[in-house]
Amino acid sequence: MWLGSFRLRRFSLRVIQRTFHDRVVAPSLLAADFSRVREEVTRAIHAGADWLHLDVMDGHFVDNISFGPAMVQTVHETNDIFLDVHLMISRPDHYLPRFVAAGADLITVHVEADHDVCDTLGRIRDAGCQAGLALNPATPFEAAIPYLKQIDLLLCMTVVPGFGGQAFMSEVLPKIEAAAKYRAEHGLAYHIEVDGGIDARTAALCGQAGANAMVAGSSTFRAPDMAYAVAEIRSA
Repeated sequence: MWLGSFRLRRFSLRVIQRTFHDRVVAPSLLAADFSRVREEVTRAIHAGADWLHLDVMDGHFVDNISFGPAMVQTVHETNDIFLDVHLMISRPDHYLPRFVAAGADLITVHVEADHDVCDTLGRIRDAGCQAGLALNPATPFEAAIPYLKQIDLLLCMTVVPGFGGQAFMSEVLPKIEAAAKYRAEHGLAYHIEVDGGIDARTAALCGQAGANAMVAGSSTFRAPDMAYAVAEIRSA
């Protein structure tokens, strides 16, 4: 109970001002220099990042392995930034408590994964975190409709998940438009996030379609001037 109370207070102080009307830029740690994690996160904060996106991959749900709760905890303990944790894993329900304890602020799970989606989203919120739901590029928007009243964020993958540096898939734009239209018609307030091939140009396309949260890896951490790159994505 104490942990839940603490997390709710942290949420109220750091997140409540962010709504789907705000442009959010979330650099992806996957593109950072892992030998200097603390310094890289500090650099992102100084560059104007709103959130930090952490891609957790298990080598089963996607064909890559990244990092687990220990990395989330390291970032949480060494810097103060909102942690947007994306679980690209087969059993998010099983590992969920570990990411809550590690310091995640928002936990996104995939509708395609092997779990009771409704139950997992409820457990995320019960733990004092924000809840997100992700859709792979091939998954239609309709797959998310049963859960939209439970979520704070809908993540529309704009690449096939698993590896950074892929090209943006413009065929996902109609899905973003459908998510924004449904949100308006039903009086909902979830963020629409995009992840994959995001830079100033593609952020503009996604913003026009209705997305407001932009995950950007290579275009931020590997830019010559990270602050300039973040500002370009925010204003695109």
